[in-house]
Amino acid sequence: MFACKTCCGEKDTNLDLAKQGLSDLEKLGTPSVLDQAPDEGQDDASSQAASYFDRENAELTRLLSQGGVENGKPYKFKSGATYKGQWQANQRHGFGVQTWVDGSTFAGQWKENIATGAGRFTHSDGDIYVGQWQKNMASGLGAYFHNGSTTYRGEWYKDLQGGFGVETWNEGAKYQGSFVGGQKDGPGVYLWVDGSEYSGQWSDNVISGCGTYKACDGRSFKGQWKESVIHGIGMYTWPGGREYSGNYRADQKCGFGIFTWPDGRMYKGFWVNGKQHGQGRYTTKEGVTKTAAWEDGHRIKDI
Repeated sequence: MFACKTCCGEKDTNLDLAKQGLSDLEKLGTPSVLDQAPDEGQDDASSQAASYFDRENAELTRLLSQGGVENGKPYKFKSGATYKGQWQANQRHGFGVQTWVDGSTFAGQWKENIATGAGRFTHSDGDIYVGQWQKNMASGLGAYFHNGSTTYRGEWYKDLQGGFGVETWNEGAKYQGSFVGGQKDGPGVYLWVDGSEYSGQWSDNVISGCGTYKACDGRSFKGQWKESVIHGIGMYTWPGGREYSGNYRADQKCGFGIFTWPDGRMYKGFWVNGKQHGQGRYTTKEGVTKTAAWEDGHRIKDI
């Protein structure tokens, strides 16, 4: 008698560790370089702007026409922020350091009051961005060091990760690939601490599309994904030669699929919730093939 219990009880994905790792990486995505709230208690309207660089705009406009600044001499704004560095035509121009009342600082290049070129922004909580700036925003190549736990090195666009980059975690996990709007989006590779690896498509910071997962114990899946679980058509292989090719739904075999064993056994038919269910053809290791009806992983009758 042919039995298929060995495939019904298999855990297809071995993604418990993977899902935990993906959950962690979704939480730890590098934020916008400047997404901190304004300091409490500030009265100047410009100080309530979302970006640090916009808080002194009103006073900078006044200085442009009235003056009152001097190269190399610290200037204190009404908001409490201070600037020490180069000025030109009453505008921050050249190298300078601005410090806000919460301790955040920017040290780098300015052009006509705008952070442009190379610069280093240090947040009051210790987060640091070092890299290129355009129009007061991190744009170009740069590195972000987040809470001593994650580091991102790569391309930026308007204060967010945009383009190719590499994000690493202190425990050893690593992602390298495409970012859009601060999210992992497009082709990318994620490496877990145990050596497991996913290579393929991402969307909005989760695995979605076509990709390949290789577990540290030798199992692998190549096919379609949705929201970080196997969903669609793909092929799953186990160490020793077992193989499943077919449809998946939410990490479970579902629809039509073919399961083979290295000794020649085969099941070709329908699946529901990871088990044979419906009509299918099975082949014994002796090469005998029959058609049967299945229910919840059990062969009910031959047809």
